[in-house]
Amino acid sequence: MANETLESGAETIAMRVVGALRDEIVSMALKPGDVISESDIAARYGVSRQPVREAFIRLAQQGLLLIRPKRATVVKKISPTGVRQSRFIRESIEVEIIRRVAGQPGSDAAQVLGDLIAEQEQASSANDSRRFHALDELFHRTLARLAGVEYAWQLIDDHKIQLDRVRYLTLGVSSSQRAIAEHKQIAEAVAKADPELAEIAMRAHLARAETLLTQTIEDFPDFFE
Repeated sequence: MANETLESGAETIAMRVVGALRDEIVSMALKPGDVISESDIAARYGVSRQPVREAFIRLAQQGLLLIRPKRATVVKKISPTGVRQSRFIRESIEVEIIRRVAGQPGSDAAQVLGDLIAEQEQASSANDSRRFHALDELFHRTLARLAGVEYAWQLIDDHKIQLDRVRYLTLGVSSSQRAIAEHKQIAEAVAKADPELAEIAMRAHLARAETLLTQTIEDFPDFFE
């Protein structure tokens, strides 16, 4: 029993480190090509090297780190192919989610989405990109919850890391305002209980990922494979 408790604790620490490092990589606090070490990360988070080592392995499996034996571990550059695959997976699932949400007439979904959009507008006005990103995530996760398939968002979240890195590079007032306008179109389709219109709005919203990818490759060529 004691061993199980210790293992559970180590697992929890490793997952906390995974989450913290993933956030740093996605938000570009750690940039593509940056060198990191187990000892430095362990010291930064106040943990032993073992959970950091486990976190590095998991992040390497997610395509965020390149672990080179007897050489420095580096933050991997962004894979354009990975971004496009992320978008494909996300769009395939979210189209079904939004159709289900819009196919529920009489629900309070439109009001819930409207409240979230209002918060996004506040974050955009304050030029708070980190808060806007979190609220953007919440908008899409809420759609999954409203559809009764919240686990589907976890599947999306596990596969959209490369896409998130691109999105963070392009977050700004103009980008956030456009996203808000697209969210409003999605919410309006839900309010009308129109699955077809909702699907069109969602596909248009997610299709912008290709434009963002082209833009970021031009603006930050050293960040890409």
